[in-house]
Amino acid sequence: MAHIACGIDIGGSGVKAALVDLDTGEYIGDQIRIPTPKPATPGAVARVCRELVDRLGVGADVPIGVTFPAPVFNGVIPFMANLDQSWVGTDVNALMSEHLGRGVVPLNDADAAGIAEVAYGAAKDAKGVVVFTTQGTGIGSAIIVDGRLMTNTELGHLELDGHDAEKRASSGQKTLQGLDWAQWAERLQRYYSHLEMLLSPDLFVVGGGVSENADKFMPLLELRTPMIPAKLLNTAGIVGAAYYAANHQD
Repeated sequence: MAHIACGIDIGGSGVKAALVDLDTGEYIGDQIRIPTPKPATPGAVARVCRELVDRLGVGADVPIGVTFPAPVFNGVIPFMANLDQSWVGTDVNALMSEHLGRGVVPLNDADAAGIAEVAYGAAKDAKGVVVFTTQGTGIGSAIIVDGRLMTNTELGHLELDGHDAEKRASSGQKTLQGLDWAQWAERLQRYYSHLEMLLSPDLFVVGGGVSENADKFMPLLELRTPMIPAKLLNTAGIVGAAYYAANHQD
């Protein structure tokens, strides 16, 4: 595995990138952020990625991983929520090869954050089934089994009490509905108990900004599975993208 890789994290408001030391999971130098272009078409976003790569001075032999706020199936975006709809059906490698002059390794943003936590963060060296959920407006997810990522899980869209789970149990809904910690924990109990029943995990890792308040809701949950807060937070997407790219080069 290479010792340096580049991670690019494409979001609805900004595109961020950094070089990552793969021995430590830490940035080499500073992160660079450029606002996401409007409209966020494939060509416009790819040009931003090219600018980031140029500004970072990414060498030709350095792997590049790119995260998307969408599933990525065999390098293709099947549907898109937070960027322009012209992404649907886009072959990411063909697009990035055209603009960057090289291939990249694309993956879902929650998958990147989850694998980063297992490689370098709160779940470092964890064995068995690790279920990572990132709490925000919705619920993103990743499943890692003995260090291997199962890509493109959508555990936020499991049905819970007749609703998409994220419409009931996300931290975004906590804010939107004005729930206190105890009220929200009741919904989390239903959600994570359901995941326990389906997946029999060895560890839950909870990411997103709310994980900084883990002491306010995790002690309220009664689960068989240990649950811990994520560690990497805002760096997880870039670090996970870099790590995954270094391990999945053609």
